[in-house]
Amino acid sequence: MARAAVLGRLSWRVAGLAAVRDETPTARTLVLAVPGWPGHLPGQHVDVRLTAADGYSAQRSYSIASAGGRNGPEPSLELTVQRLADGEVSPYLTQVLSVGDPLELRGPIGGWFVWEPADDQPVLLVAGGSGIVPLMAMIRARAAAGRRQPFRLIYSVRDPGTVLYAAELAEQEKAGDGLTVSYIYTRAAPAGSGLPTGRISGRVIAAAGFPAARAPAVFVCGPTGFVEAAADLLIDAGHDPRAIKTERFGPSGGQS
Repeated sequence: MARAAVLGRLSWRVAGLAAVRDETPTARTLVLAVPGWPGHLPGQHVDVRLTAADGYSAQRSYSIASAGGRNGPEPSLELTVQRLADGEVSPYLTQVLSVGDPLELRGPIGGWFVWEPADDQPVLLVAGGSGIVPLMAMIRARAAAGRRQPFRLIYSVRDPGTVLYAAELAEQEKAGDGLTVSYIYTRAAPAGSGLPTGRISGRVIAAAGFPAARAPAVFVCGPTGFVEAAADLLIDAGHDPRAIKTERFGPSGGQS
């Protein structure tokens, strides 16, 4: 992903894989125990480094999926990794790395694309594919803090089988505490739903988002083309460009 600059001097630390959860056939959540983890803000990310026996190393950035803080007496965090068929790092993280294995990481990184639970203004989240990951950290942080400021999520996916955190999102929306979730299916909608397929549009922004007059904080994350299109649509709808924070990934972003 294209990321914000590193804040301060960060050193590599060794985490241990404590558990895994398969989110979809190609995405896995890694639950990492991280001794000395200082805590993080929802929206931040970490760098992950893999080193082979011959000394060759590869490094990628991954958004943190878990809510901020230390997450219990033993500091931990969660990363959700989407496997790329031609990836160098993601296939190892999603298919080879086993519980108990070590993993090098450094962070937390980033201070701009973050949300603070103390903020009271409405929040509009716009996700494309695995761009949901840092936005899910925000949703989880809101729930963990017991906050009820309105959250609206617009989530664009290829088809129902590629939705990350589907059950958790449904449960949180059902709780009726101010979170609403609207899906855009670009290739195939749920069977029998009668929903149209297509890309994000001004009509979707108007129907599922907030009116610009409510001045929501806006976070957009996904592939570069999606983020640029969504940001343009939001500005066309009257949202203040200064209130729109974007995070994008793509072939040059280094995430695999």
